[in-house]
Amino acid sequence: MARAVSERGELVLRRRPDGALELRVNGVFVMDDQETSSEELLAEVALVGSPSRVLVGGLGLGYTVRALLASSAVREIVVAEIEPAVVEWMRAGLVPSVLNDPRVVVAVGDVRDVVADSDAYDAILLDVDNGPDFLVYDGNAAIYTDGFLAVCRSRLRPGGVLTVWSSSASAALEGAIGNVFGACVVSPVPVRLQGRDETYYVYQGSVQASS
Repeated sequence: MARAVSERGELVLRRRPDGALELRVNGVFVMDDQETSSEELLAEVALVGSPSRVLVGGLGLGYTVRALLASSAVREIVVAEIEPAVVEWMRAGLVPSVLNDPRVVVAVGDVRDVVADSDAYDAILLDVDNGPDFLVYDGNAAIYTDGFLAVCRSRLRPGGVLTVWSSSASAALEGAIGNVFGACVVSPVPVRLQGRDETYYVYQGSVQASS
């Protein structure tokens, strides 16, 4: 087990009795390496447009980045991760690394700052918390609102895509993406989580391609 404490609280990386590698923040389950389909769907939605430059908000256990790296179209992935320990654990080999690929650049910091300071992307993928209704960090509430989503849209090239992961259905998030992008596509993802059936959600907004 690995443990770290930051100004936002305690992070724990542990191996469960069933063999799964699990990440918890402030005692709250965040993700494991047994059910990764929704994290991978974040990437799959974006890959439809053959993006060259992608920003991923939230490194986690690396499954969204790994799915992006499978595409030869992707030339650069900027990963915004607020917790240095998550990056350090992956670099130390406690988590299978996606950071050795030269296409991956890690920015340790708040995704809002990374996006605001960035140039244009073909896709922005956000998986930085459990969604707007089950926040691990209260400060992340602003990520799911019109204001920050509008900043994301301003950083997307024509034809660009925003995808947002949520552990629950959120009419507010769907509405915010619809307000900013003109429409929101919602993809429910049935998952089996530690012996019980759950549904995660991927929300998508797209910038109209140039004619």
